Order: sequence, then C-alpha cells, then structure tokens
Amino acid sequence: MTYRSPKALQEAGRRAASVPSRPDRLSPTHQSTHSIRTLTVFWRWKRRPPALPSKDSEARGRRFDPAVLSVCDTERLDSGQMYSATLSLGIHCHSAPIQMFSDKPGTTTTSDKPNIYWSKFLKTLNKPEKQSPSGGSVTDSTLCWCGQPGFSLASSLFGTPAESPAAGSSSDAMYGAEEPSAVDLLSGETVVKEGKATILFPNANEVFYNPVQEFNRDLTCAVITEFARELMAQRGVKVLVPGEKERVVVSLSEEASDADLQMVEKNGAEVPKDTARVGEKCEKGLRVLEGLAASGLRSVRFALEVPGLQSVTANDFSSKAAALIARNAEYNRVSHLLQASCRDASMLMYEMRGKKERYDVIDLDPYGSPAAFLDAGVQAISEGGLLCVTCTDMAVMAGNSGETCYSKYGSVSIKAKYCHEMALRIILHSLDQRAGVYQRYIQPLLSISADFYIRVFVRVFTGQATVKNHASKQALVYNCVGCGSFHMQRMGRRISNGKHMKYSAATGPPVGPECEHCGQRHQLGGPIWAEAIHDLEFVQKVLAAVSGNPSRFGTSKRVEGMLSMVTEELEDAPLYYTVDSLSSTIHCNTPSLLQFRSALLHAGHRVSLSHACKNAVKTDAPPGVIWDVMRCWEKMNPVKKEKLSQTSPAFKILSTEPSLEACFTVRDDANPQSRKRHLTRFQENPQAFWGPKARAKAGGGIITDLQDKRKKFQNKRKNQITDSSQLKIIPCKKFKQGMCTHGDNCCYSHDVEQKCDEKTE
Repeated sequence: MTYRSPKALQEAGRRAASVPSRPDRLSPTHQSTHSIRTLTVFWRWKRRPPALPSKDSEARGRRFDPAVLSVCDTERLDSGQMYSATLSLGIHCHSAPIQMFSDKPGTTTTSDKPNIYWSKFLKTLNKPEKQSPSGGSVTDSTLCWCGQPGFSLASSLFGTPAESPAAGSSSDAMYGAEEPSAVDLLSGETVVKEGKATILFPNANEVFYNPVQEFNRDLTCAVITEFARELMAQRGVKVLVPGEKERVVVSLSEEASDADLQMVEKNGAEVPKDTARVGEKCEKGLRVLEGLAASGLRSVRFALEVPGLQSVTANDFSSKAAALIARNAEYNRVSHLLQASCRDASMLMYEMRGKKERYDVIDLDPYGSPAAFLDAGVQAISEGGLLCVTCTDMAVMAGNSGETCYSKYGSVSIKAKYCHEMALRIILHSLDQRAGVYQRYIQPLLSISADFYIRVFVRVFTGQATVKNHASKQALVYNCVGCGSFHMQRMGRRISNGKHMKYSAATGPPVGPECEHCGQRHQLGGPIWAEAIHDLEFVQKVLAAVSGNPSRFGTSKRVEGMLSMVTEELEDAPLYYTVDSLSSTIHCNTPSLLQFRSALLHAGHRVSLSHACKNAVKTDAPPGVIWDVMRCWEKMNPVKKEKLSQTSPAFKILSTEPSLEACFTVRDDANPQSRKRHLTRFQENPQAFWGPKARAKAGGGIITDLQDKRKKFQNKRKNQITDSSQLKIIPCKKFKQGMCTHGDNCCYSHDVEQKCDEKTE
C-alpha cells in the first residue's frame, strides 16, 4: 500500500463520485448545476498514537486511512459520502455528518454524533479561503483539509507537520466533543448557554435563569467529579476529565479492602479495569437525581461535564418543566444519560428508600427552604452517597425569624455577626437529626456560604454505634446581646473508657446570668452542628483539580479562591468574630486585620479567616483574651471615656484592666496564602441586581414585572424622598459637628436658626 499524492486523491474522489450507488446507500447528486468538490481526510484509530506521513514516505495504513469526501450540496450537513482511498473505490461509508473516527481502516464508525470541529468545518466548505475551526486549512486548488479533528497542524499535511493539541485542551478533550444538535428553534424560544450546556426556554419572559448560580453549579460539578473519581477508583474504573492531567486515586475509604490492595501496584498506582469519559454511560457509574430541576440546566451540565455517570434523573413537579427537560436533553444530545421525570420530589425519593440500588448523588436546590425534602433525601441516598443541599431562605436562617427557623430546621437562629456560618451549622444539624431517625449519620465534605444562599455537600452513612454520638456533636449557643461574646454548650458528653464509649448528659451552662465582660443578658440559639463543617483532605483534592484545569469552568477563579480560604479555616473553632464589630462595641478605631491576627498569634492562640465574612476572625482564644487584646488596642488609641454611659458595654469592658500585654507587631504567618496570592476570595457584584430572582411563573411576566416588584417590596419606608431638593428640610449632621465640606452645595440644610426656632417652639 503506497501513499497517494493530493492530485491522485483528488482524481480518486472524482472517480468515486461517479460510481453508481446501490439503492440502500446514499449517493451524491450528479446534476450539472452542482460543482463536485473533493476533500482529503485521514481516519485516525482511537487506540493508536497519531503519526502523520511526510511528503515522500509511505502511508502508515495501520494508523491512518486516507479517504475522499465528495461534497455536492455543501449547504447541508447530510450531503456527501466517504470512500476509502486505500481500498477499493467502491467502499462506501455513512454520510459525512455522522462520521468521525474509524475503528478499522476502510470501515465506518458506530458513532452517530459528529465532532463539533468536524461539523463546523463542513459548514465552511463554501468559504474555502477561511481557516477551519480545527486548525487546518482549505485551498481552492486541491480542496485538501490540512488537519484532523482534535488537533492543530502548524504546517501543511503534505509537508512536515508540527502536531500539537489544540489550545486549552487535550486530544481526549477534543475526542467526542459535541455541539448541540440541529434542532429547529420554535417561535419565541430563547437560548441560554452555560458551561457546555445550551438550554432552550419556550418564552423570553419565562426564562428562570440566574447567572449568580453559575458559581453554585460549577462548584457542584467539581465536587461530584472528585467524588466520582474516588468512588469509581474503588470499583476499578478510571475517570478521565477533559483538559486534566492524569491523576491516580487509590481509594476513597480510609482502610482499603483486600480487593483494593490487590489492584494496587508496587508504586502505589491502581490499575483501572475500565475508563469513564464525559458524556459516556458507565455501567458501574453513579446514579444522580436532581429533585427540582426546572429547565434541567444543572442535570444537562452533569451529563456533559461530569464523567463516570450511569444515569441522571432530572425531576420536576411541573409537566411543562418535564417536557422542557426532555427537549433540552435531546438538544444537547444527552438523552442516553438524562431522563426527565414529572413526579413529586419527596415521593420519588421515598420510593427509593427500600431499594438496593439507591441514588449515589442527590441534588436539592429548591426555591426557598429545602426542609420539606430533607427527610426523603437522607433515606433515598445510597450508603456513602453524596447529598447536595442549597438553602436560599437566608432571612429565616440568619436570625430574622428564629421561630420559623425552629419549625423548619429544629434550631433557633440568632441575628449575630456570625449568622452565615451559623446558618451552615443549622442545616447540618437538621440533616444529622433527620438521618439519625433511620440509624444514619452525615459526614460534611464542604459547606459554603456565598451570595444570598448556603450550600452543603455531605455523605450519608449507616451505623448504629456512630449515631450515638449525635448529641455530643450538637451544641447550644449563648450569645451576649451587649458585646457579642458567644459560648458553646454541647448537648451531650462522650467519654472514652478503653474500648468502650460512655455517654452522659451535658453539664452547664457555661455562662452566668449576665455577661462577665459587659453585664448584659444572653440570647440562647441552636442547637447547631458543632463539629467540622469541611473535610479538608477532600477539599484539597477538589482545589487541585480546579487549579490544574482552570478553563473547565467559567468561575474557576472564584472557586479556587473560595476553596483556598476553606482549607485555611480552623476546623475546631465554631463561629467567628468580626474586627469591626469588636471596635464598634468599645467605640474605638479599628485595628487592621493583620494587626489583630498577629496579636492573637503572639498570645499563643490559633487564628484563621472565614470564607463566610470578609472581616471575620476564627480563633480558639476565649472571649476574655479577645477583649484583653481590644483593651490593649484602646490604650494605644484612647477613646473619651467621659462620654460613655456607665451602663454601656464599652464602659464596662474598658473599666477592667487587661490581664495580658498584647503585641500588634505584624507576623508573617498572620497573612494567609490566599490573601498573599490575591485570589478571588470575596467577589464584588459584577452587575446591578446581583441576587435572587423572582419565582418563575407560567405565562411569563418575570422580566417585565421584576423591577416593579423590587420597587414595591424593597425599601419599605412609607414616605420615600425621591426629590433631592426635599432633603433641604433635613439638618446636616456634619455641619452641626463642623465637619461639612460641601458648603452651599450640600443637599442638607445648614439653617441653624430654623433648628433653634423648632427647639424654642
């Protein structure tokens, strides 16, 4: 078998186009009005390393099979045929749009999904002067495509090619890359793109899509991918992620079984029996359920971006939503993985609780509170499965309605500076409490507070002995209403007595009737989850995967910054203080974050930041040490104590001499690595109205009424001043203090005589 020149291949293509076709095979149109063009392509074996022949060398038929494509109607993707150039000219392949790679030379592939680069290239045949999307080129003379799907060639195929993976991706990433199917859009339909998913909405006014939640979905894909990687490693399956370097995972559990140890080589690397790729169905893979899918965007992204999946069930109670999910699955070509369901989410999960094969991953992201689905969720999840829960009812969980929070989650929320972390611990407490009813317990992997919601990822296990620890994992919170000091009271005690554990009731309270620092009363909140809210080892793996493949997600920088802060948090220090609130309590200047952290480090205590609040300080120092540091700071920046009320918390705190001498010299370890590297930790809102959207309604009206609704229900002052000239009736506070620099241009009143007259009257 010899290598043919471009002219020979072109002539072979013309001869092949004139071969009479059989009735059962498609053939090109041979009308005189059509100009027949030939296109030289090379079939590549999937399991062979690519090697392109040079100009004078023989063709390596075992690796590549030159073929000729005769294109007659280039405006349609379903036109044209493939003919082998190395075998008989009559050998016919399927039509070009459904051909990508051939398992054997001269034979057709079984794939019915065209590669995105191949499809886009066929669309450019009418414009031969343009560069093809895959890095090859088309010329008028030979019409030879210099390139192959998934690779960029720096020079002509018939010269000395310089082959390299396409930018930002590997050969594995390109192979099997798909574009949405050519489904005609219906009248009025709107398209929304996120990640690799393209979602159709029937009406522009019915689009329930919030770009704020892209970070939520990106983080979820990253967590499920890492969970699948470790779980599939136990089953002998290697997970391949596009654009990611090869990684070796031995086992997810702490103790590897004998079967796992047999699969581990001497160098510690596991020998995988199978491989799992993105978009492919894996028989040993994960079964995923999205209980409230709406348009199915999250589920479609799972199917397109997460490898190692057996099935994805996208459920919604609305029949219109279920039909939309099915249409989006077909449009994105993931119908082989994604199934639409129109059921009540709780009933769907309750039906799975008694079955042997339960869901490995359950994602619950409702509009508002997920409390109604938690009981079914902890039962429908498999042993060691991943439960992902989002709460957007932060007004309830952050302390505005403590009684409502107790009715939904079994915990009283407190309006305090640490309310966002407390909200995370409330939902973890609720999950652990509901799981304990069925002799199950939770293991938090990652707990995030971001934007207007919180998100937790927990694994659920079964174990009666471990369930006995539930009481000792929960705690009440005593919060001082004056100075903000807080104390934790565990609900139970456990004492190790050799091989046995002894359980007893807790003793308390940890505080007196009044706060020892300011003399004010205490609020009682909780119970909350008092153990670690992250699995730092797991978070490190997710962080490494995201950092090593930054082009995978649109919010990779924010995900990396958030996870970096999580890895720096203290595991055994629940809740936090904020530096500005401590300074506000004693009415003094605020020390810098590094100065305050350094003072605690000099005092011999551990300290860290928190991802939930920008000015937060997590520490194992007791409240007495915190206030001693602030007393020392006040001595360096004194306040006018004569103006303080004798009953105020500031007066009580500053009346006591500090028991230690704080050092505010900045230490190098006071500045965390995430801050030194200038990672995206607390992202500013990129656009106006960056927050929750109104609930989706059938029939539209969301976009047009959204602004009116905000004006109606937000800023609830009865008499709002919309005209700036009306502000002249309000006296200027800065002018009264002699600090106003605006003069006559000030929008407030500088009329002192008017104020005196009002006082006289």
